[in-house]
Amino acid sequence: MMTSLLEQIESPADLRRLDRSELKGLATELRAFLLESVSHTGGHLSSNLGVVELTLALHYVFHTPEDRLVWDVGHQSYPHKILTGRREAMAGLRQAGGISGFPKRSESPYDAFGTAHSSTSISAALGMAVAARNAGIARQNIAVIGDGAMTAGMAFEALNNAGVIPDINLLVVLNDNDMSISPPVGALNYYFARLMSGRFYARAKNMGKAMLQHVPPVLELARKLEGHAKGMLSPATLFEELGFNYVGPIDGHDLSVLIPTLENLRELGGLQFLHVVTRKGQGYKLAEADPVLYHGPGRFDPLVGIQKPKTPGRKTFSQVFGQWLCDMAQADAHLVGITPAMREGSGLVEFERRFPERYFDVGIAEQHAVTFAAGLACEGCKPVVAIYSTFLQRGYDQLIHDVALQNLDVTFALDRAGIVGADGATHAGNYDIAYLRCIPHMVIATPSDEHEARLLLNTCYLHPGPASVRYPRGAGCGADPGDTLEPVAIGRAVVRRRGKKIAVLVFGTLLAEAAKAAQALDATLVDMRFVKPLDTALLDELLQSHEWFVTLEEAAIMGGAGSAVVEYFNQVAAVCPVLQLGLPDEFIDHGDQKVILSGLGLDAQGIEASIRERLNRTIS
Repeated sequence: MMTSLLEQIESPADLRRLDRSELKGLATELRAFLLESVSHTGGHLSSNLGVVELTLALHYVFHTPEDRLVWDVGHQSYPHKILTGRREAMAGLRQAGGISGFPKRSESPYDAFGTAHSSTSISAALGMAVAARNAGIARQNIAVIGDGAMTAGMAFEALNNAGVIPDINLLVVLNDNDMSISPPVGALNYYFARLMSGRFYARAKNMGKAMLQHVPPVLELARKLEGHAKGMLSPATLFEELGFNYVGPIDGHDLSVLIPTLENLRELGGLQFLHVVTRKGQGYKLAEADPVLYHGPGRFDPLVGIQKPKTPGRKTFSQVFGQWLCDMAQADAHLVGITPAMREGSGLVEFERRFPERYFDVGIAEQHAVTFAAGLACEGCKPVVAIYSTFLQRGYDQLIHDVALQNLDVTFALDRAGIVGADGATHAGNYDIAYLRCIPHMVIATPSDEHEARLLLNTCYLHPGPASVRYPRGAGCGADPGDTLEPVAIGRAVVRRRGKKIAVLVFGTLLAEAAKAAQALDATLVDMRFVKPLDTALLDELLQSHEWFVTLEEAAIMGGAGSAVVEYFNQVAAVCPVLQLGLPDEFIDHGDQKVILSGLGLDAQGIEASIRERLNRTIS
């Protein structure tokens, strides 16, 4: 039986033994395997289809893992995983006990740096390059970064720093994955790319500089002429001013151009910047036509493509937020919506369509997003920042210094709060309560269902200061969000069930599971609604009539909502046992959301069992 080329590849060393003429066929097999694999597991597709040839070329030219290869964001690392001994493991991609959807150092020596958040690759690769230089190790250090990730300031901070560090080898590959190949990619550009990456060009350039050092005006003129000549064909000037030799743009799907260009850059060493143009979804017509739809699909039949469900499911919290945003914008002309490059994920598609002049996608720039909102608030606008919990971490200084310190009227809609499932620890929204609770002026709301989400969005938006509403990924219990734009009282909880002895204080969407446990235990059940401010009046009342307290949150226990309750009890010198249930002090890996919560004892059965165990220990 004839073995396919892909089946022969267990490591990049096997890849490098192939004849160059075989690589095109291998790319076809790799792309077919990738499509079939992701269609069974779900995951990121468009971006991975777009880097098949680039991944092959990088591993073919460079001696990984000795040469360090860092993938920015990393959702495009599936071909890399397949070529580095994890082909069979792709069947368990992003599933409990399976491999991650992102590069992970503990998973493979070929994953030089763990990524998932944007724009970190150049900084990491630069650190590796300096470490290699200091250790006297001659190796290559490569950062592969997308054009979207290049919009973040951190990428340019790293480029700027690299330009003043001598004697290092750093290759930055800009993966410009626009939906179509841009006009400059053609035969003339291939010629200049090959020319500018070759030894002759580098030597001639250096010789010319040496000769003209003694004639400064002529040297300056030569620099300008070179910059203008290259600038007419490519955006070389900016990167060359930062100290890099710019090459490109070249076709990222043409191995006959990619490989010799990378070989030339490997031999040159130093600071090199290669601009490649790829196409998201390359080789799968449906993904090429709609790369956004196929960015992160669930399971689907690749012969048919992604199909809309015959019957609509429950609304997700992102959809509830998106509808609320449109309704509130219709009622209040001062509302402005801001997202750091998460239009679809945060539910802003309809808002952009209806209110384009009030919609701002600032790119992958969370720090800027927060301070941009602060500036708008200073001038009487009502900004709503739609951002994932995990990404607000990147704008924390701005949140404190630019928004909260000035008590500015900015509302933060925190999507993906709590367990995020298949994306795993890198995207977990576990920490927002802890990092927000310590900030003066900040209001923190934790809706328990879709209807409560709308009420608390109203409330936080109408509050004249910084406020946040956190809600999880996916759908809730199916409550009707309604269409009200009226607020509730800030810092007021709601007692959902009156019981005896035990009071279960719930912050967020675990209320439905807690209700079952409360019923079994005949416990009082409280929907706390707010972490900050707490409903201290209700807590005082419950202290008079209950012997035990349980706090429950889908967030880190350390510094979380339960800690706020304990701090208040200490403040009023209340002596009573408090069981804090939530997420433990560990990074929680990828898997199914419900399965993970169950494994952590945060379903009805687990909640009841934890309470009974604590009661038994207290009594004994």
